[in-house]
Amino acid sequence: MSIPKRAPFALSDQTYFVSTKCFGGQHLLQSERCALLLIDTLYHYRKQGKYALHAFVVMPDHLHALLSPADITLERTMQLIKGGYSYRRSKELELPGEAWQRGYSDHRVRDLSDYRIHLSYNNNNPVKRGLCRTPESFPYSSANGKYELDRIPQRLKPEF
Repeated sequence: MSIPKRAPFALSDQTYFVSTKCFGGQHLLQSERCALLLIDTLYHYRKQGKYALHAFVVMPDHLHALLSPADITLERTMQLIKGGYSYRRSKELELPGEAWQRGYSDHRVRDLSDYRIHLSYNNNNPVKRGLCRTPESFPYSSANGKYELDRIPQRLKPEF
């Protein structure tokens, strides 16, 4: 899958680790076509400049991502991702019905150490769940190196 370059945009100075679960805890993202559609949806809004995407993992029953919203709220960012995916899932894959549980959880990343902790959690989630042996071998994760990501936010970089 070819991921287009993102449009330039002004980032907020906030970075978040977000998680959202599939409706009823179902494994709605376990098929390749559903997982890839969610990844494509993530990159669609990234290309539009809605947020910077630093990391993600699409698990069979949930999504984790490290992102920095641009000129929109985190709530709007999650509406775009979840609503955009739900719409496309229904239309393109002809899979009607609820895709997501209401809401999401978020953690504001405070500093570089916090960023690294959440990046490690994101990348190792499929290993912990027994879906692969290494983070790099999981196909639906930014840890595999196949996806273009935005750099670590400047405010989180260490000062020398």
